[in-house]
Amino acid sequence: MKRFRIVAPLALMSLALAACETTGPGSGNAPIIAHTPAGIEGSWVDPNGIASSFNGGIFETRTTDTNEKLAEGNYLYLSPQLVEINMRSIVRGTTSKVNCALVSPTQLNCTSSAGSRFSLTRRNAG
Repeated sequence: MKRFRIVAPLALMSLALAACETTGPGSGNAPIIAHTPAGIEGSWVDPNGIASSFNGGIFETRTTDTNEKLAEGNYLYLSPQLVEINMRSIVRGTTSKVNCALVSPTQLNCTSSAGSRFSLTRRNAG
């Protein structure tokens, strides 16, 4: 009887550990969820097909057909959802400030210091 008291809890513990092992990731039971980057890091596109990238504080805008750089600058977070971009237009030779609000994980609404408004949509990775 004493032996049963030792073996039974060990057997139950083994079953519990085995259950954890077989229901973890990779067992086929967990759904795969696409990960959207946090904040504005990554690639975005405007309705005209102009691509903008935000990477480690560096901002760039390029054409999608020839990859010509149109603007460059830097950005900083004013809050988790609000970003200030200081940019220089290579095409126009001007500098401006743009404030952008992350209204959803895939949409960025922006207003330039001149008052023009535009939206950017996050590009799919891959």
